[in-house]
Amino acid sequence: MSRIIVLDTETTGLEPSLGHRVIEIGCVELVNRKLTGNHYHVYINPQREVEASAIEVHGITNEFLQDKPVFSQIAQDFLNFVNGAELVIHNAPFDVGFINHEFRMLTNPPGNIESYCKITDSLALARKKHPGQRNSLDALCKRYGVDNSSRTLHGALLDSEILADVYLIMTGGQTSLSLGNLTGGGESGASGIRRLSADRPPLKVINPSEDEWVAHQKKLDVLEKKAGSCLWKTTFPEEYH
Repeated sequence: MSRIIVLDTETTGLEPSLGHRVIEIGCVELVNRKLTGNHYHVYINPQREVEASAIEVHGITNEFLQDKPVFSQIAQDFLNFVNGAELVIHNAPFDVGFINHEFRMLTNPPGNIESYCKITDSLALARKKHPGQRNSLDALCKRYGVDNSSRTLHGALLDSEILADVYLIMTGGQTSLSLGNLTGGGESGASGIRRLSADRPPLKVINPSEDEWVAHQKKLDVLEKKAGSCLWKTTFPEEYH
């Protein structure tokens, strides 16, 4: 069984070395490249102020976080959820650095997250696949036709859901677009992502008529003449010979 956890975090700022902390973790689970509907989501009291510039990005305020658990209270549940999985993270060094910083601050540090999970950086994969192009999550959504219209602000759970779609398409096609009803801990937040049900009936296949096929072949002949070659050029189906 192949288990992947697509993960995202939100933080108080950009540098854990300057005392910045994790304030939100969002994860969605894929098993054998299918979204299971199982997820992990939690907001965390960072025990420090969130920078104004960070609030502009994710919209999570200091007042909102006051009654949330601290990291030590959620650390074991989080580790139990991701343990043994492959973590897919966009710009993984950022999130991994923050998670490991949080682990090191615990009374009994469990070690680095890499000791429990394989880490895959989807940003590095995108840069290899699309060199010289923009490979932010928004840019990839546009490139692959993934609906991110609900992403007016960054949010860990929504971003992990969107990244799951992008990652599956980018690495060979999506086998299931259905999240079903999310189950798990934390506040789920709002998501406007629309996915086709995995249980939908198969689409009806309509074969072209002979006239339609001939017109199609003529169009490909024109393209081949102009370009010198045509990848879509095919032979007639057997019934049209």
